[in-house]
Amino acid sequence: MAKKSVSIFIFALFLAGTAFYGGFYYGKSQVPSIYAVEGLGNKTLGQPEDVDFSLFWDAWKTVQEKYVDRGQLNKKEMVYGSIDGLVKSLKDPYTVFFKPVESKQFLDDVSGSFSGIGAEIGIRKDVLTVISPLEDSPAQRAGLRAGDRILKINDTITADLKINEAVALIRGPKGTAVKLTISRREDDEVKEINITRDDIKIPTAKWELKNNKVAYVQLFNFGQTAPSEFRKTILEVLRSPADRIILDLRNNPGGYLEVSQDIAGWFLNMDSVVAIEDFGNGDGKKEYRSSGNGVLKNTPTVVLINEGSASASEILAGALKDNRGIKLIGNKSFGKGSVQELTNLREGTSLKVTIAKWLTPSGKSIANEGLEPDVKVEVNKDDIENLKDPQLEKAMEIILGK
Repeated sequence: MAKKSVSIFIFALFLAGTAFYGGFYYGKSQVPSIYAVEGLGNKTLGQPEDVDFSLFWDAWKTVQEKYVDRGQLNKKEMVYGSIDGLVKSLKDPYTVFFKPVESKQFLDDVSGSFSGIGAEIGIRKDVLTVISPLEDSPAQRAGLRAGDRILKINDTITADLKINEAVALIRGPKGTAVKLTISRREDDEVKEINITRDDIKIPTAKWELKNNKVAYVQLFNFGQTAPSEFRKTILEVLRSPADRIILDLRNNPGGYLEVSQDIAGWFLNMDSVVAIEDFGNGDGKKEYRSSGNGVLKNTPTVVLINEGSASASEILAGALKDNRGIKLIGNKSFGKGSVQELTNLREGTSLKVTIAKWLTPSGKSIANEGLEPDVKVEVNKDDIENLKDPQLEKAMEIILGK
């Protein structure tokens, strides 16, 4: 019976192959040179010595000579597509090629102002996922949560989308709407969320005095303005009656590694290790050390994290835990344990490339694993609907016991 099934399968496969190739005619194989490609500049500039590009140029020349609409070929888009394919072959969701418009959008993001729904998204286990909705954003107000898996953007299925493609679909003019179909892990609920786009100004930090002795400090990102905004916040805290701190890094998608290093300097002794970059391939490691004034190094502190705490948030939380034994409270963090560098290329394009993996001061990598909280506190649907925050309540309980 098994042999008969195999025979039928092979015969069916043969029929399918015959039908498929029936639409082709045989062309004589050639080995064209790069010099046969028309309209190409810089034919020898920067060619690596250990890579044979003849296959690529064979394909380019064949398209140029035989494609049915070859008179309408957009060679610049062909180059962009080639680079995009190169990057996708790495299977690293954080290494991304940006065309000129996408490059400008990315720079707008890290500068703190853009138009959209106000949510950081990423690829987690091959699924487009909300890392965190930004504070007081349309996404947050519509009920989008960290960890929500985005299945569709309007009518587009997200399974094969890159990050920048998803971002381009989600963004749009102020006042227009986008529909996200999401699934929520805790109850496997699939639901549609309609979000009206708006101008997004990313907040950096804010704080309030609790119980007349606790400074509750929320840090929302590690962008370009974060060091100065955090400094302003802490100077206000130091002028207040507060003698202990709850640092809230929940739903903070991160930003620049150097910014987390700067902020860690407020809490640590001079020259403490904040993070370790591991460049792999025997290229060594680089330590990032604190260089700040350490004004808060003796101030009792706890840190709140959740699945929306990523990248530079995890660097800071890991540094405070390893150097001072500061307790992490909440849920396991996102687990983005790699470092990216943005390189500006020609014609307004850019390449965000993963250059290293980072380790906590104790040498622990959190790539895809996240930081485990010392005190795990879940937030359920009833808590959210009743505007309760059991994680903050636990943090208050712990910090007041110090």
